[in-house]
Amino acid sequence: MTPIPEKRSAALKFVVMIGAVSFFADFTYEGSRSILGPYLALLQASATAVGIIAGLGELVGYGLRLISGRLADRTGLYWPITIFGYFVQLLSVPALALAGNWPTAAALIILERAGKAIRNPPRDVMLSHAGKQIGFGWAFGMHEAMDQLGALFGPLSVAVILALRGRYPLAFAALLAPALVSLTLVLIARGLYPRPRDLDVELPDVKAKGLPGVFWIYLAGSGLVAAGFADFSLVAYHFAKTSAMPGEWVPIAYAVAMAVSGLGSLACGRWFDRFGIGLLIPLTLISALFAPLVFLGGFWTALAGAAIWGLGMGVHESLMPAAVAPMVPSQRRASAYGLFTAGYGLSWFLGSSVMGILYDRSVTATIAFCVTFELAAVPVFFVVRRRYERFKTRAQNGG
Repeated sequence: MTPIPEKRSAALKFVVMIGAVSFFADFTYEGSRSILGPYLALLQASATAVGIIAGLGELVGYGLRLISGRLADRTGLYWPITIFGYFVQLLSVPALALAGNWPTAAALIILERAGKAIRNPPRDVMLSHAGKQIGFGWAFGMHEAMDQLGALFGPLSVAVILALRGRYPLAFAALLAPALVSLTLVLIARGLYPRPRDLDVELPDVKAKGLPGVFWIYLAGSGLVAAGFADFSLVAYHFAKTSAMPGEWVPIAYAVAMAVSGLGSLACGRWFDRFGIGLLIPLTLISALFAPLVFLGGFWTALAGAAIWGLGMGVHESLMPAAVAPMVPSQRRASAYGLFTAGYGLSWFLGSSVMGILYDRSVTATIAFCVTFELAAVPVFFVVRRRYERFKTRAQNGG
């Protein structure tokens, strides 16, 4: 069906509005995440406590999406659940300024992850409705670009505050400003677009039961990619341990990665709408190069590896969720997104744990693990591409 010009214009404005919400949200929580480790150390938390807090936060942050996605599908309360999640997440960040001990800070860190988990599945469903008009890849790619722009400026702003004042509570308190802007924008978006579903083409009111087989195969392939993709904390740890990159350059390398991620999301989003889900195959092959570059290279090679790592993150955060939308009936999308991100997050957590163990024993083994799992996803994506084309043909024929 050809997109209606009025709906296409409204869909584009909606994506930009949600992108602005995400810009200030990422400014807030990525700014805080850039200094959580030193802050917890200042509050006398042990390294073991820091690891458990980070792991538990991510586990809650991904696992809770199963519940919020299913709840959104059953109730249809996409906006209320999304708004509640944003308030929980963003108000937890400046509250860290008042944490007088590390257990309190830990509770707020986990609460922030829970808030993100609550709002992501219903928000992604609303973006998918807009994507039906302007292209799923372009909708998610543009949103991710604005999201990553906030992830770039937030940590840099926090770094400036610490350089000028050197006080962690002040840095967290300053993040109240972008948090309030984001919350204001999400309320405005709710007022302007109370029914994002109306941006979509007319859909039959059917009872969608279960998820198609192609979704489960795609989830398996995405899980392999996640398991083999190192968290930047391990990359930064390697830089510090080996002196492959001076300490002052590590946040700059992360900023480069975020910039590449944002720009890559835009370009790859356009290409996804043109070439389809098969685009994940060459992008996965390219992303696999990050491991040997960051773990074996000198300064410039490692910096190039960080840039490729950022491209991989852009693919993970934009194209992978974009590919879910056309596979799943709209009535089941929130559940699908909750399941997809939970599975993806669990795979990331398990893979990161194994990589940490391997790294203590052999950098070569760590690289082999990363590359093996990334490459193992490629044949799965070939199967997904073939199955998806058949699935799409049956859907178009009413079968």
